Amino acid sequence: MMSKADRFYFDNFVQAAEVSCQAANYLVSCLTDYHPENIRQMLDTMHEYEHTGDDKKHEMLAALAKAFVTPVDREDLDLISQNIDDVTDRIEEVMQRIYVDKIQYVIPDAVKFAKKLVECCTMMKNMLSEFMNFKKPEKLHKMIVALNHLEEECDWLYLQATLHVQEQFDDVLEIIFWREIFDKMENCADACEHVGDCVDTVVMKNT
Repeated sequence: MMSKADRFYFDNFVQAAEVSCQAANYLVSCLTDYHPENIRQMLDTMHEYEHTGDDKKHEMLAALAKAFVTPVDREDLDLISQNIDDVTDRIEEVMQRIYVDKIQYVIPDAVKFAKKLVECCTMMKNMLSEFMNFKKPEKLHKMIVALNHLEEECDWLYLQATLHVQEQFDDVLEIIFWREIFDKMENCADACEHVGDCVDTVVMKNT
């Protein structure tokens, strides 16, 4: 049975991933019922999620600094923690881009993409919930593959969304703004996949 000290690391990962899920769901909520006059308030709320994610990362760093023995290499634990934090950071960057570009209304592809990001974050969290069983990795491996498939779906959404932007707008600036937003969204999906890749590396090194 895993010790309480060892379990801390895996619990921390799940808690940090839950913050990413909350941030992604909040992004969907903001884009679904978008009011440009409230964008600063939305940005402030999103930053609270980002700050909570940072707290989880700092908890991990503090534990690693004191630990004599860790369940897997401490460098791997640190890297996974950093990558989970990157997911929440990337979600905040979507909102920051909307704020900076003074977006006045949200197009349907953005809502669709944001909902797919919720799926990515949820799968990431589920995968991390299974991570403590890395020595029996069959189920974990299936989750990593599923996360990769979701990222591929986001790649396709990105291509379609950027194509639709060119068809929907005549204003070059609006085309540029929305392409930048979709770039940020794709970065979120990539960040989720990076977490899966790090977990996959740990499995290969320890089984």
